[in-house]
Amino acid sequence: ISLFTGACTDLFPDRQIVIGPPVSGKTTYCRGMQEFLSYLGRKVVIVNLDPANEGLPYPCAVDISELVTLDDVMDGLKLGPNGGLIYSMEYLEANMDWLENKLKHHHGYYFLFDCPGQVELYTHHNSVKNIFAQLSKWNFRLTAVHLVDSHYCADPAKFISVLCTSLSTMLHVELPHVNVLSKMDLIEQYGKLAFNLDFYTEVLDLSYLFHHLNVKLAEVIQDYSLVSFVPLNIQVSERKRKANGHDFPYCFGDLEERNLQALMSAAVGADFQFSTTLSVQEKYMEATGKTVKDEVMDL
Repeated sequence: ISLFTGACTDLFPDRQIVIGPPVSGKTTYCRGMQEFLSYLGRKVVIVNLDPANEGLPYPCAVDISELVTLDDVMDGLKLGPNGGLIYSMEYLEANMDWLENKLKHHHGYYFLFDCPGQVELYTHHNSVKNIFAQLSKWNFRLTAVHLVDSHYCADPAKFISVLCTSLSTMLHVELPHVNVLSKMDLIEQYGKLAFNLDFYTEVLDLSYLFHHLNVKLAEVIQDYSLVSFVPLNIQVSERKRKANGHDFPYCFGDLEERNLQALMSAAVGADFQFSTTLSVQEKYMEATGKTVKDEVMDL
């Protein structure tokens, strides 16, 4: 899709900050993106900023567990998981020299920052925001990639909650921002959607949900008119898969574009599908042939 053509140089310039709720697929995304970019010839490193991340499935260049771990914080300070994550981020903020020393050994690399899965860290707590601001002062050109599990689309109340959370995160983090609906290959397992998928990705008119939720909440989202989503399915497997040129984005210049063309006939291990909404609708959801207005009339 257009997000991941040449224009992506501006959207994902040098570093991606991968954020989102727990179990939204952040670590899987980082692993798949690292594998994909490596096949394009890009030098990539992953920075794990999640002190609760154990058994990482990817090679990690910088790991916050060398500085602080959630288990140690919970045991030592008698905190719960949420309090422990907040303390860990505050501790990292107070020890940014440690992070700076680690990062400077990877000059010229494309960075993926795998962040914790606690929503409060991105909606109103300031430590993570301050960490991102400090990275920007070190000339890291950052883009926030906010992953949200697509199963929230199956429940209007949950969907509006995700919209509010996404909007709050965008306003609080203050970075170029891309919202992503992850695990699109599983969306049918969560229940049948009330509307076509583009209704949930474009978020153009929430009036159709007024009978499900508070009108004022919907108006908050529409008044800002900032939230939209990109559908994403990542499939990482050990067996080699043939690449489809339409499934793989390129964004980093002539060399990577040439490598991408070569990949069209090569075998790769990460199937990155930043698909159009229509293709997702056709592939993963039962086609009804109905428009949003048709669905509303049925209701």
